[in-house]
Amino acid sequence: MTTHDLKHLYIHIPFCQTRCAYCDFNTFANREDFMQRYVDALCLHLERMASGETSVDPTWPKTATQAIPWAKYELHDLTGPLQQADLPATVFLGGGTPTALPLPLLEQLMQSVGRIIPLEQAEVTSEANPGTVLDHEYLRAMRSMGINRLSMGVQTLHDPTLRVLGRIHTANEAFASYQAARKVGFENINLDFMFGLPGQDIGQWRAMLKEIVSWDTEHFALYSLIVEPSTPLAAQVTAGRVSIPNDDATGEMYEAAMEILGAAGYGHYEISNWAKTKSPNFNPSERLPAYASRHNVAYWLNADYLGVGAGAHSHWRGWRWVDQRVLEPFAQQVERGQAPLVDAQACAPNDRDFETIMMGLRLNCGLGFAHFQQRTGHDLLEQYQPVIDKLVEQGMLEQTANAIRFTPRGRMVGNQVIERFLVD
Repeated sequence: MTTHDLKHLYIHIPFCQTRCAYCDFNTFANREDFMQRYVDALCLHLERMASGETSVDPTWPKTATQAIPWAKYELHDLTGPLQQADLPATVFLGGGTPTALPLPLLEQLMQSVGRIIPLEQAEVTSEANPGTVLDHEYLRAMRSMGINRLSMGVQTLHDPTLRVLGRIHTANEAFASYQAARKVGFENINLDFMFGLPGQDIGQWRAMLKEIVSWDTEHFALYSLIVEPSTPLAAQVTAGRVSIPNDDATGEMYEAAMEILGAAGYGHYEISNWAKTKSPNFNPSERLPAYASRHNVAYWLNADYLGVGAGAHSHWRGWRWVDQRVLEPFAQQVERGQAPLVDAQACAPNDRDFETIMMGLRLNCGLGFAHFQQRTGHDLLEQYQPVIDKLVEQGMLEQTANAIRFTPRGRMVGNQVIERFLVD
């Protein structure tokens, strides 16, 4: 594998100061003792993938070990219809909390990443917890390492709700972190917020939306709370200690977000994502806004990407696999020169079709016919025209000369619409 072969790289940093009450991600609190060993393993793993130097677990299927970018091979020797989406290179540091790493470890990691993907030509995003990035020196150092985009998990500006969620910052600290990032030169910042939170009502949500658009950030990601089983929040909801808004209330909040962010000039380009535009006549049904997240767009275009780190997922040349989730086994396998993988599966043609449809329809500009042809090797309309015709007749989809996309009605029940491509 050579550096020009890889366009989209995800790095998982699974460390947190505390674990949030709603979190179902692969994260570990109070493991500062393991940070150095973990980063060492990440860097070694990245360098071996780039060079093709390793040994592979002999119990793995031969076809899998030949397909993953861990064994020695030349990409042009592999066959298959998948091609990379036409996007710039991207790197995404997620977690967990990447900003929980001490600066020397973050710099060590970024140096290894930079030997695989030229950072000066890439969109390089790091997630950031507002409770950990108040320090100007840390933020300035991130910029100097090549990180040019921040994604800050604010979630809400209501301090009592932040405490219920287990967040370690206050609303004032979130704004202070945002301002600090601006002062050191970050010109592309995403802010994450959640709706449907415990005790939240439409009035509170609308007031917060009007406040956050005044911050004048480049990008917003707004997600409806999902109460995952086996989380502390689920136990609180089950016990009746907290209540969450019903589906009608969260639907009203989503519509309020579309209204207020749209009026503020943000292009609603994906189900949960809004970005600044540079054109007063921007139409999100036709193209992406200027500040759309290129890394996430790669996912929605079902592009190939590599995920590195405990529990990270990869999608590469017709294969999907998952890295070892537990910290110690992940590091041990890398140190022994083995691929730290726990599962690998070939993508069946039908799966590839459905994934491309499911992910592509998340974009407001829709699923392009040329894109579907590129990713799957066949024509969308030849394969699915009867299903599309039914959904258009029912007012769920719109078909243009180049694409299919959700109508506003279809977007509200998107999962049900997408399932029709499986059932029919």
